[in-house]
Amino acid sequence: MGLDLKHSLIDRLRLASLLDGISYIILLGIAMPLKYLADMPLAVRIVGSAHGFLWVALCLFLLLALVKKKLSFGWCVIVFVGALIPFMPFWLDHKLKAKKESEVDQNAIEAPTPTNEKS
Repeated sequence: MGLDLKHSLIDRLRLASLLDGISYIILLGIAMPLKYLADMPLAVRIVGSAHGFLWVALCLFLLLALVKKKLSFGWCVIVFVGALIPFMPFWLDHKLKAKKESEVDQNAIEAPTPTNEKS
């Protein structure tokens, strides 16, 4: 099952989290060493700006998920704190995917099935 970005707020949040996590790793693993070891501060300015934009987007999607009650406050805190720890967004992606799939399965169980009764 891929990302359903058009219909699923959780999938949009997952994508924002993954992109933020990738940009954070690039910032810490490539741009920061370039700044301090190769005297190239422009790398941090470029990657840092992109990471900042993606982090703000993640925060907005977290706020939307909280307001629309797609995630609990606890889940939002976990995702927010997870964005500060390198590689944690990738682990959280699996947890959010499992949470979304369990909700989809639960909705399928609760959904009434149409009947073919003739009047």
